[in-house]
Order: sequence, then C-alpha cells, then structure tokens
Amino acid sequence: MAGLDTSGSNPDVSLLFDINGLTDSTPGWVDRFMEYAGEYGLLLASVLLVLWCWWGVRRRGSLDDAASSVAAVLWAPLAAGVAVLVNIPIRGFVQRPRPFVDHRGLDVLVDGKNDYSFVSDHATLTMAVGVGLFLAHRKLGLAAIGVALLEGACRVYMGVHYPTDVIGGFALATAVALLLSPVATALLTPVLRAVGRAGRLGGLVWAGPGRRAATGEGGGRAAEGEGERPGAARTVPPEDDRDLAA
Repeated sequence: MAGLDTSGSNPDVSLLFDINGLTDSTPGWVDRFMEYAGEYGLLLASVLLVLWCWWGVRRRGSLDDAASSVAAVLWAPLAAGVAVLVNIPIRGFVQRPRPFVDHRGLDVLVDGKNDYSFVSDHATLTMAVGVGLFLAHRKLGLAAIGVALLEGACRVYMGVHYPTDVIGGFALATAVALLLSPVATALLTPVLRAVGRAGRLGGLVWAGPGRRAATGEGGGRAAEGEGERPGAARTVPPEDDRDLAA
C-alpha cells in the first residue's frame, strides 16, 4: 500500500523538517540526550511512574479498594502491550517508509530503523501507559501523559518518525487503554483480591493498615488487638490520598 502522503507540500513533512531542523542549532550533547531519552529514557520514566503508583495504591485501607486500584494500575502496562500488538497489522497494512527514506536533508540521530514508520511504537507504548495510569491515579497519570508527549517530540526530533506517526500512536494507545479498561479491570480485580489474601505474596496487592489482622498474619491474638490498654484511644491511620478515577 502506498501509505500516507509524503510529498514536500504536506504540512506533516514541513513540520518534520522544522522540528528535526532544530538539530542544526543545538549542541551535540542535546542531540545525544534527545537520542537517549527518545530511545530508552522516557520509556524507563513511564515504568517508574507505574511502579510509584502501584507502591501507593496497594496501601489502601481495605483489600477490596487495594485490589481494584492495583488492577487499574496493572492495566496500564498491559494496555501498552496490547496496543503494540494491534499496531503490527496496522504497520503492515499502511507500509509507510521511514521519513529519511523519502526525504533527504534530515539529521537522523539513531541508526537501524528499517521497519515501517506508521504508527510509532514508542509513542504508542508511552501514551497507553499514560492513559491507563490516568484511570488509576490522575496526578501520576497526567505526569505519564506528559512523558508520552515528550516521547513523541523526541521521535520527530530524531528524524525517525513523521508527526502523524506519533499522533496515530497516541490515538491507538488512547483507544485501547480506554475501551478495554472496564473488561480488563473486571477480570484482574478478583484475581488480585485472591492474591491479596495469600500470605506474604499478598503484600504485592495490599499492604495497608489492618492487613495483618485481616489475613491472620501475626497470630490470632494480634488480630484480636492484644496489647491494647483498656480505655486507650485507638489510633486511626489518616485517610490516604484517594486519587482513583471514578
């Protein structure tokens, strides 16, 4: 298939040259930074945001809350994987060459990109994580979406994708993350709830106050509140930051 228009009169091509042309006026270290960030660094940042969110939501006050929250967080990387799989037939159907194949004068910052260009896997991965994470935690989700936007800019700056490759990746990732989220969380939540009841492994799902008593860890006497002085005021842990999107 001929794919998308790659003529020089296409605004997509003009924007590609405008963004990639910034390499002519930037120091070499900026190019190296953008290359590393675009290939590895921003993907790593997305992973770290997922881990940060998981570490927080597993401390919910009850097992049910923790299981549903962890399920929402887990869906973010799973959505990224599903979106990339969906992209495989799309790439084969569109068959759009990389921009440096059809256009001379681009400063390509990374070698070895011989596959098709539409849509960008990097943009798809990071935006799927961002949108998926937004469904679990708005603040960290917005940060992850910001990472995805930076990823898209890096891919164009590096000369390996057209802007529409990036936009297409964002659209694909958003559709997968949003449309499949209800089904995914409905399937994951009961599984994670069962894991949360299991011994030490349950801490991966629920590490909030009351877990030891609810799961029987530490012995029955501890669960019954042994050691509390008669009439002593019980300490109620502060309400955690519930930022789970409804």
